[in-house]
Amino acid sequence: MTTPAALTIAGSDSSAGAGIQADLKTFAALGVYGACAITALTAQNTRGVAGIHVVPAEFLRAQIEAVCGDLEVGAIKIGMVAQLASIEAIAAALQRWSPKPVVLDPVMVATSGDRLLAAEAVDALRQKLVPLATIITPNLLEAAALLDEPVAATGAAIESQGQKLLALGCPAVLIKGGHGQGSQSTDYLIRANGRIALSAPRVSTRNTHGTGCSLSSAIAAELAKGAELEIAVRNAKAFISAAIASADRFTVGHGHGPIHHFHRFY
Repeated sequence: MTTPAALTIAGSDSSAGAGIQADLKTFAALGVYGACAITALTAQNTRGVAGIHVVPAEFLRAQIEAVCGDLEVGAIKIGMVAQLASIEAIAAALQRWSPKPVVLDPVMVATSGDRLLAAEAVDALRQKLVPLATIITPNLLEAAALLDEPVAATGAAIESQGQKLLALGCPAVLIKGGHGQGSQSTDYLIRANGRIALSAPRVSTRNTHGTGCSLSSAIAAELAKGAELEIAVRNAKAFISAAIASADRFTVGHGHGPIHHFHRFY
């Protein structure tokens, strides 16, 4: 029996709380073999991003080709893409190696507030990668940025933005509510046939670094294991909620620490 495998295409976080490192931890925690293609190296820690070194687009594509040409990749997660040339390289590689589930997390800004996607690349993200995705997973701020609209403040506004994002060409959108208010953190899974609200108690912790990366990679891991999309999203939400609830079990850094990816084991 082939071991389920997933590929993450994203940036490297030198403090290992987000990006490639968080994705690989998530894959491992969920019983999936993780492979990676690195789009950029970041010099960052729990306090912020000190620098970004972008991987040349041709070498990024070579990484994807090397993995997909050998491993039985069951799902692909895309995170930080950094620049226009990287988006074009990823799109070309996906078209060559499709079909397989693709989870696109439109990473634009880090938890610290540092910008991770060049402004001129946002249009390319919308036009070239969103239509190739099985599901996109923006938070409230990213959904608004993709649509050039104000941040949605109500369930009805979130659903409206979700339907507009579907019109960009992807069959499903998960708008994450971690940046919202209230005692519940509610994510909305929006498809053409309606929406599903997925809620969990909002946890009071500053250790949320890598939450978005890990949620999208958890969805990819579940899809790689063969789960239907709604089940994959529900399982991923439960995993991340528990990882956030367990985040204060250890102390890492002096800023926004990471979530606890291996909460199930210790």
